[in-house]
Amino acid sequence: MWRRIYPRDQIEKYLIIDMLVVVVFIYHVFIASHSIPLVGRIAAFLLFLGSFYVGLWYRDWRLLGASLVWCSLMTVLGLYIDNWMLLYGFVFADLLGRTKRLWVMAGGMAGIVIMYLAHSWLDAGSPFALFTNLFFAGMIMQLTATIVVHTKEKTRQLKAKLDIVSEQLEHYIQEEERNRIARDLHDTLGQTLTMIKLKSELTIRLVDMHPEKAKHELNDILDTSRYALKQVRELVTDMRFVSLAKEIARSRELLRDADIDMSVMEEGLRPLSNSAETMVALSIREAVTNIIKHSEATRCTLAHYVQGEHYYIQVIDNGKGLDQQGHGNGLQSMRERMAMLQGDAYITANPDKGAVVTLKLPLMNNGRG
Repeated sequence: MWRRIYPRDQIEKYLIIDMLVVVVFIYHVFIASHSIPLVGRIAAFLLFLGSFYVGLWYRDWRLLGASLVWCSLMTVLGLYIDNWMLLYGFVFADLLGRTKRLWVMAGGMAGIVIMYLAHSWLDAGSPFALFTNLFFAGMIMQLTATIVVHTKEKTRQLKAKLDIVSEQLEHYIQEEERNRIARDLHDTLGQTLTMIKLKSELTIRLVDMHPEKAKHELNDILDTSRYALKQVRELVTDMRFVSLAKEIARSRELLRDADIDMSVMEEGLRPLSNSAETMVALSIREAVTNIIKHSEATRCTLAHYVQGEHYYIQVIDNGKGLDQQGHGNGLQSMRERMAMLQGDAYITANPDKGAVVTLKLPLMNNGRG
């Protein structure tokens, strides 16, 4: 029953305020001293409740109609009870700001202006008298309140849509990462297991006639099995969240072990979502691995910064350069990860010496907080 009286989504923020408005209105209409007869008071209260109820539940032409009834009612009550009754216009100033239809909001705001002008005309004999008293400020505040509420509501709705899109993107990224892991399983672990199978079949044939060769093959099978276990662990690790800070620290250690100095530059950073941070961290891992394996560099710089609405990560080395470095497979993997984030990955030549790996992703869909 209560759900039909008051919207559930407004209970937490507005219920107490709206109940207070109703109680104060009851006091003004039924308890305060004025010349309106009982029938008129009851009629005013019913119009108040009816228009208030419609304003709470609807955001279309019915909201506009309710706001005009409300403004007309407050104009009359302002004449017979107290001029301050016009301040009830704040109620519909708020309700009008919640509609998506600009023509409804504009019509309601026009109703508020007419309410003040009509009251000034009937009370002081001229609508222009409004501009010489405090109620002009009240009218401006109500109109401003409508615009402010509308802006906040629009921002909230856009944020809700963005949250939905971000959630869908998270699911998409997870699915794409599963597909990538499936490809890795097929291309790496599948090949390793096939090798174990072939060597096992060969060992069966050799075990009776050539025991020493069979023993050698068994040792190969053991080494290959260990390698397969290592591959599985690496793939499982890739499926989990990878901290960017921890990955940078890990890269620093790996580069130091390879006698490569690493420096990190940060500027204006903003937190990334977990999925985006994982993708960036894994891409940095790919870039650093390529530097260690192929570049023959002695120095590496990792720069990550925010420029406009994009997050940039650059891995710069002073190695052999683009022609000699084996970036092919790693770059493709980085591009796939960045594409999932609606970003990009590319390699350019370092003006001094070596190469620059650049990762670029938009903050709109990948930021956090």
